[in-house]
Amino acid sequence: MIIGMSTATFTLLHVIISLIGIVTGLVVVAGLWSGKRLSSWTGLFLLTTVLTDITGFMFPVAGLDPARVVGIISLVALAISILAFYTYHAARAWRWIYVTTALFSLYLNCFVGVVQSFQKIPALHALAPKGNEPAFVGSQVTLILAFIVIGIISLRRFHPTTQGAVYA
Repeated sequence: MIIGMSTATFTLLHVIISLIGIVTGLVVVAGLWSGKRLSSWTGLFLLTTVLTDITGFMFPVAGLDPARVVGIISLVALAISILAFYTYHAARAWRWIYVTTALFSLYLNCFVGVVQSFQKIPALHALAPKGNEPAFVGSQVTLILAFIVIGIISLRRFHPTTQGAVYA
């Protein structure tokens, strides 16, 4: 039992929150590419990604494992992203700090999603049972390269202003 739920139910809740974080994060990326703040979507992305990390810490594990290290790193990046977006309005240097930390947090959520997919989905697990086979490594390399490109495009296109900002 985890916070009054069976482990299976809690795991499902954690996965749903994670997927909402990923989907809303992709909407935020579309906003970055079009130079729009998309404040409501950004808030939902940041909230669900924080909740993903927090719920991840609730799973019973002895000691500090790689998943918890990723969770800690993600929470630090999210704290900086929230500060950059809500306190400093992504202005001046806080623009690239927000974009970088928000995208890094989304990347970490996707990274864990790929890891979990190869561990839990039988067809993927058959391709990479140890997690170091070409299918797994290729997936992770493709993911990080995609996020590098997404980051470069986002940094070039996202220049928020208080006038004409879209708060969708």
